[in-house]
Amino acid sequence: MTRAVVVASSSIARAGLETLLAKTGVIEVIGNVAHWSEYSGEEPDIVIADAETGAEELGAEAADAALPTIVLADDPRQPWLAEALRSGVRAVLPRESAAAQIIAAVDAVLAGLVVLQPGDLDGLLLSPRPATIAEPLTPREIEVLGMLAEGQSNKLIAHALGISEHTVKFHVNSVMTKLNAASRTEAVTLGIRQGLIMI
Repeated sequence: MTRAVVVASSSIARAGLETLLAKTGVIEVIGNVAHWSEYSGEEPDIVIADAETGAEELGAEAADAALPTIVLADDPRQPWLAEALRSGVRAVLPRESAAAQIIAAVDAVLAGLVVLQPGDLDGLLLSPRPATIAEPLTPREIEVLGMLAEGQSNKLIAHALGISEHTVKFHVNSVMTKLNAASRTEAVTLGIRQGLIMI
């Protein structure tokens, strides 16, 4: 029997979820709390939470405790989805999921898999294929981009390359323009995605 803790800010949501899980015959609810930080019982096999609880925070807390976490959400394609997955959430399901779907997700998550609905991938795969650059970066611009990725300032880059800070600014602006980036950080991210630099 899989032991679960239910986390939901609404007592009605907790009661409904606990009842649904109890009917499965394979999931035992060993606790239910409004916030994960309130739980002090024995360690569960899995955490099943309502998205209103705060998926990112819950994911981070569960990840710290090394607990697989499933989140139920009205709209799984919300902006927090990617961050929640990075934080430790291992499954995101629609709130109206049937007991059989939740059981399948529990089994998959406990086997080390991540569970998402097919439509949720669209929001995560912002750019399935690297965008092509209209004008390629010069070797010097790639060198500067690599140094930006290391967090170096214009002054340090200028010193390392033996050029003026003004020239470094020119290269940085050129890199950002060619990559269509709004910031240095975005330029580095796009450079990594397009295989221009490695970190």
